[in-house]
Amino acid sequence: MRALGRVFVCAALLAFLPAVAQQPPYRVGWISPDGDVYTQPALEALKDGLRKLGYVEGRNLRIDARWAKGSNEMLEQMARSLVNSKPDVIVTQTRAVFAVRGAGAILPVVFGFSGDPVVAKLAESLAHPGRNYTGVSMLSLDLVGKRMQLLKELLPKLQRLAVIANPGHPGEEAELRTSQEAAKRLGIAIDFFPITSSTEFDAALSEIRKRRSEAIMVFPDNGTIRYSERVAGFAQRNRVPAISGWGEFAERGNIISYGPELRVMYSHLATYVDKILKGAKPAELPIELPTRVELVLNAKAARAIGLAIPQSILLRAERVIE
Repeated sequence: MRALGRVFVCAALLAFLPAVAQQPPYRVGWISPDGDVYTQPALEALKDGLRKLGYVEGRNLRIDARWAKGSNEMLEQMARSLVNSKPDVIVTQTRAVFAVRGAGAILPVVFGFSGDPVVAKLAESLAHPGRNYTGVSMLSLDLVGKRMQLLKELLPKLQRLAVIANPGHPGEEAELRTSQEAAKRLGIAIDFFPITSSTEFDAALSEIRKRRSEAIMVFPDNGTIRYSERVAGFAQRNRVPAISGWGEFAERGNIISYGPELRVMYSHLATYVDKILKGAKPAELPIELPTRVELVLNAKAARAIGLAIPQSILLRAERVIE
């Protein structure tokens, strides 16, 4: 009888195995507003996070990645196409979340978002999103004052600072208010330059030159970081250091960045994807803020304008670009 029981058990297992093998892989959509030169590492970080959780492309996972290459029209088209393809979950990079929302997405969406998701009306609150969107917000106001303090360490006599920002960025008002408070404590005057186009950006640089600003702070978001190389060129020609909040700002020729470690953040988004694929609702998954930050220095850019980076800053850097 025991042998007969074992036969029945084995038969049941054999009947079950084909069903498992035939289960289609989970489909995860990825959409970025940019090309893949600087944003590919974010997708690779997400894939790495998913691998650690047991999701392997070609076996139980399929990723449909789309890159809009800076084109708003292409972004909207790709968002509609991706939403209509009905993946199990969509992961968005920065402002791509708005294109997905505009496409009428009702499926789960996990975002890596540079702004305030509550101000952007993506969520009711950070603790209880209440909608089909959740993820990580890169907006951490406590880092704003720390960036300004770094500039003061870099330039102890700093008195006038130019701030470049995208006025349409959700949370920009809070970021400006925090900057003004920090500047007051440090005895720094701020010249604020809101930009929404390349033309306005050029006009801002011209005005910064006229006002003889001694340093530049760029509020980090997709709408401003795209000008990183042009900021670096201006900084080198006018010997004016610039700081922002994403590592790629320093990678693209600027002296310093201090902010969320984006690869870690995008890898962490995999935990949201995993929970959703296992049945969790985005509305019930709290939106998180960055847990790891990095200080990135570009020593080559500093040398180009004759600026010596203090040892106190060098010792705190996670990365130094030579």
